[in-house]
Amino acid sequence: MNIENILRMKKFIILFSALFYLISNLDAQKPKVSEVWVSDQGDGTYLNPILFADYSDPDVVRVQDDYYMTASSFNAVPGLPILHSKDLVNWQLIGHALPQQYPLDHFSKAQHGNGVWAPSIRYHKGEFYIYYGDPDFGIYMLKAEKAEGPWSKPLLVKEGKGLIDPSPLWDDDGRAYLVHAYAGSRAGIKSILVAAEMSPCGSYMLNEGKMIFDGHLSHETIEGPKFYKHNGYYYIFAPAGGVTTGWQEVLRSKNVYGPYESRNVMHQGNTDINGPHQGGWVDTPAGEHWFVHFQDRIEYGRVTHLNPMTWKEDGWPIIGLDINHDGIGEPVSRYKKPATDKSYPIQTPPDSDEFDEIELGLQWQWAANPKNTWAFIDPNNQVLRLFSYQMPADASNYYPVPNMLLQKFPAESFTIETKMSFRPNKNKLGERAGLIIMGRSYASISLEDRDEGIYLVYALCDDAQYGKAEKEILATKLDSAEVYFRIKVSPGDNALAEFSYSTDGRRFHPAGSPFKVSRGHWIGAKAGLFHLRQKSTNDSGFADFDYFRFSK
Repeated sequence: MNIENILRMKKFIILFSALFYLISNLDAQKPKVSEVWVSDQGDGTYLNPILFADYSDPDVVRVQDDYYMTASSFNAVPGLPILHSKDLVNWQLIGHALPQQYPLDHFSKAQHGNGVWAPSIRYHKGEFYIYYGDPDFGIYMLKAEKAEGPWSKPLLVKEGKGLIDPSPLWDDDGRAYLVHAYAGSRAGIKSILVAAEMSPCGSYMLNEGKMIFDGHLSHETIEGPKFYKHNGYYYIFAPAGGVTTGWQEVLRSKNVYGPYESRNVMHQGNTDINGPHQGGWVDTPAGEHWFVHFQDRIEYGRVTHLNPMTWKEDGWPIIGLDINHDGIGEPVSRYKKPATDKSYPIQTPPDSDEFDEIELGLQWQWAANPKNTWAFIDPNNQVLRLFSYQMPADASNYYPVPNMLLQKFPAESFTIETKMSFRPNKNKLGERAGLIIMGRSYASISLEDRDEGIYLVYALCDDAQYGKAEKEILATKLDSAEVYFRIKVSPGDNALAEFSYSTDGRRFHPAGSPFKVSRGHWIGAKAGLFHLRQKSTNDSGFADFDYFRFSK
């Protein structure tokens, strides 16, 4: 080959490399769109839920023409998800405010149903604030200059048992207040709301507060208050009547401490959207008003809805549409999108993961504060590598296990598929790795290293939260340590999950009868991956996962 040809070849390689880089970069920047649920219909309308995922107790704030949302995360780590939107319909998961849960040692163990309850997000004097209640420790605050973070370490601003659902308000005169509710399981009382003054910086309380509303007689289980000021009135948006059976109440007063009058502004009415519950009010640059809230879908969790909100001449809002003209709004199933200055691309929070980035996708959460040895992305092979973790000595099943790598259900119907290569330690540690649906009951399909060889195991555990033992439904010896797992979830009286496996990626074999999916503690069921062992060692085996894909 002469010099001219060599130079041409070098130019071609350089141009090809540049083009490949450009295409790859553009592809990486493309908005993520789920294959299993998209709210935006592409015709100027949206379907509820806007997020068919368990973003429980959502709260939202607008900063200019950007919207930010957070939600309860309970014991899951990282916690306090931060989502961003330009139109209130299409949301992107941009980070978490809690990389670890505090107190660190307390949350090194799985604390199902504990941790972060019902946060509020606000923007004040150039900073984002989040207040959340931990029913066992009190009310925490953390802040950041950017919603993406970094966020400050949580500061305990009000210590106490059963303090939940905090919401701050900075008044026109510079004074600041906090309204909150009580968890009956810790405080021994519920259905009341309390307002207290806090420092203008929002970092400590100035008094213990006063009861501003008692819901015992007519508004049982009033909770989740959100504090606002509008047209000279103090408003508190607070759901009452229970998560699955209740309604959205609004209180108002000319004084922070009341007395407050109240009105039912949204209920189920004639719709199939039960218990329209706790959320946040937000206005738009176009002058519209909207309400983001959740609906409890049991096994699927508390999915996120968006409803229009209208202020009436009498100073009261109506959320949804007053279809039967009773003065109370009903939630919408399909509606026109909020007005914006331009159109924005359709996007959804991530669900599938190809494990081709240097870090796990933001959709993944652990059941407790993680150890840095549990999981690594292998950049050479573009796989997720899970190392085994020894089962806790007092664990009778997987429910209390901290190294469950899980994510929310993203739709009503979907299929999960993953490919796993199993490399257990040669010393026979009783390692098991695979795919799981975790709730108060769970089902898993896995490979297990036994004295006789590698076995495929399908196991169920009913009432796992009560310490019940697993039942082995299927155990069959395999010649291969490479396997494909699949779960098909479909709705029914319960969500049903069908587990299957394949050794070639083409022919899948059912593992057993469908599993009736069970919700978790205050949350929906989750799906994910695990790798455990029975014995101690100085060097764990590992399991490599090529991908984790959701499809219809």
